[in-house]
Amino acid sequence: MSADLQAGPVQTGIAIAASDEPEERVDERLGRRRPQRRRRRGPALTPWGWMGQVVRWALLLACSALFLYPFAWLLAASFKPRGEVFDNRLIPQTFQPENYVQVFSELPLFAWLGNSVLIAVLAATFVTISSSLVAFGFAYFRFPGRNVLFGVVLATMMLPGAVTLVPQYLIWNQLGFVGTNVPLWGATLFGSAFYIFLQRQFFLSLPRDLFEAARLDGLNAWGQFWRIAFPLSVPSFVIVFLFEFQSSWNNLQAALIYLNAGSPEAYTVPLGIASAMTKYSPATGGQGDYQYVMVAALIVTLPMLILFAFGQRSFIEGIATTGTKG
Repeated sequence: MSADLQAGPVQTGIAIAASDEPEERVDERLGRRRPQRRRRRGPALTPWGWMGQVVRWALLLACSALFLYPFAWLLAASFKPRGEVFDNRLIPQTFQPENYVQVFSELPLFAWLGNSVLIAVLAATFVTISSSLVAFGFAYFRFPGRNVLFGVVLATMMLPGAVTLVPQYLIWNQLGFVGTNVPLWGATLFGSAFYIFLQRQFFLSLPRDLFEAARLDGLNAWGQFWRIAFPLSVPSFVIVFLFEFQSSWNNLQAALIYLNAGSPEAYTVPLGIASAMTKYSPATGGQGDYQYVMVAALIVTLPMLILFAFGQRSFIEGIATTGTKG
């Protein structure tokens, strides 16, 4: 005569422990309480450790103040009257906020901002697309002379800008674009050697098996770039876009060469501010109203601050991952 064996607590515990349930649920079913784990605290700082922390924070604050001082000086100078612009006070003795209203009647600031935004967006967009296509070709296609050709592309980075300045001007003059903003963004249609190198390194960090599998499924080269490489490489695109936007936004030399002979309303922000400095200079018959120049200089920094604020996460991520090869 056989009797059925009832599972006791030990057997139940073994059965539950052998399952895939988490330990918290096992303890609940067995009616046990898990001991609370105490967080381990790091070792207490010695007096020398505290002193090191104080010195480090003091150096960080000093460096931050050193970099923020020019911006604070510019902000203070924009609220000062004409005779107090260069008195080096961070708190204006005479507060004059109407400078921010009068600057738009003194200078065509809206036109300068519009021209700079248009040129910077076109230049950043075109160079991002063209450089990424070339970089994708160098990263994932094997063809004779690929390394030699890539070396030639990198060698163009060694040429000083002054070497190609005159040939570029002659080309644009022959095409009839001198006096327009086309030369300021047209050259970006052909990519940039630095951005090609930057994005090629990012593409090399992506798993090649993804592209091999997509090719076996019948996806062409453009589909591999658009549907695989582009979504996985957004941080690198943000880096290139921000770099080129900033470079185009601050480009005084090209604007001085191609736009200086035109109407002041066609100027970009750097060229406009430079012309305002000449306009208000006492040496050229001006009255020294540099407070308007300070207001304009402060206003034109806002687009870059806003752009970086929105793209800083992808920017930092791209900087951290660019150059790693998986």
